[in-house]
Amino acid sequence: MIVWINGTFSAGKTSTARELAGILPDSTLFDPEFIGDALRVLLPRKRLAEVTDYQDLPSWRRLVVETAAAMLAELGGVLVVPMTLLRQQYRDEIFGGLAARRIPVRHVLLAPAETILRERIANREEPGAPPEVDLHVRQWAYDHIPVYQQALGWLTADAHVIDNGALSVRETAERIAEAVRTEAAPVCDIVQTPDPVRETVAAGVLFFDEHDRVLLVDPTYKAGWEFPGGVVEAGEAPARAGVREVAEELGLVLDDVPGLLVVDWEAPQPPGFGGLRLLFDGGRLTEEAARRIRLPGPELRAWRFVTEAEAAGLLPQHRYERLRWALRARERGHPMYLEAGVPTG
Repeated sequence: MIVWINGTFSAGKTSTARELAGILPDSTLFDPEFIGDALRVLLPRKRLAEVTDYQDLPSWRRLVVETAAAMLAELGGVLVVPMTLLRQQYRDEIFGGLAARRIPVRHVLLAPAETILRERIANREEPGAPPEVDLHVRQWAYDHIPVYQQALGWLTADAHVIDNGALSVRETAERIAEAVRTEAAPVCDIVQTPDPVRETVAAGVLFFDEHDRVLLVDPTYKAGWEFPGGVVEAGEAPARAGVREVAEELGLVLDDVPGLLVVDWEAPQPPGFGGLRLLFDGGRLTEEAARRIRLPGPELRAWRFVTEAEAAGLLPQHRYERLRWALRARERGHPMYLEAGVPTG
C-alpha cells in the first residue's frame, strides 16, 4: 500500500511523512524528489531547459511508478510518499500506473490556511545565501499558492483532507495513521488498467452532435482526452468491442454495428507496444440521447463535444491525426488505412 501525502509547498509533507513512517508498522519513506535530482544529472541540459518543473518530464512520472513498485516488491509493507501533485493529469497518470500494478493508494491532502502557509514559507530555513533562497526557494513556493488553490476543487474531492495548521508534526502524522487504520482515508478510486505486454488492437467509436462536433472523453487513468472505446479482447470482433465499450463507458447502446472510418497502425513508443487502432462511426446523437450519457465513476471524468480545431488542443498529436483523417473519411464516404497517423496507398 502507498500513503501519498499531498499538499502545496510548506504544507508539512516531508516532516509529516518521516513521522508517519515511524508510526505505521512496516513502513518506508520514499521521496520522489530524489528521482528529480537524478534526472537533473542524467538528462542533457537541452532537455532540462525545455521544462520548468521536473514533474513535466514523462520520465519522472514513469520512474516514480516503477520505483515505488520496485520498492514495494523488495520491502513489502507500506510506502509513505510525500509529494506535491497539483496537476490532475499527472495524478491520474501516476496513480493509474500504480493501480495497474495492483498497488492501492490512500491519498491524503495537508491543507493549512493560506496565512499559515505564507508564514511557514517566510520562516522556512533553507541552505544558501538569503538573497538566493528568497529568489529561488521562497518565491517558487509563493508562486505555487494560486496553482494550489485552483487545484483544490479536484484535490478535496479526491483526497482525505487534514487541516494541519494548528497541529504539530506528530499530531498530523497520528491523524493520518488513524485515517489509514479506520479507512477514513479510502483507497483511491481509479480504474486498474494493466499495462499491455504486447501489441494491442483498440476500437474507438466517434459520435457527433447536431453541429457535427465530435464527442471526446477524459479518462482518469492516463493523460489527455480520448475517444470512447477500448482494447479489443481475445476472440472479440473489433466493431463489437467498440459497441461494448461505449455501452459500458457512456451508457450508449448501438443497435447496429458501426461503420469503419480508419485503421491506424500505431508505432511502438517504449514503454508502449503500439498496435492497430480502429475508429468507427457511431453516428449523430440527438440532444435527448446526449442527456442520457452517464459516466462510470472511476474510469472517466468528463465528456464533451468539440470541433476539430478544439480537438487539436485536447488530444495528443498522434490521436489528433487519427481523428483528422477519420473526419476526412467520414466526409468522403470510404474508410482509410493509416500508418502512424499518415494515409498510405
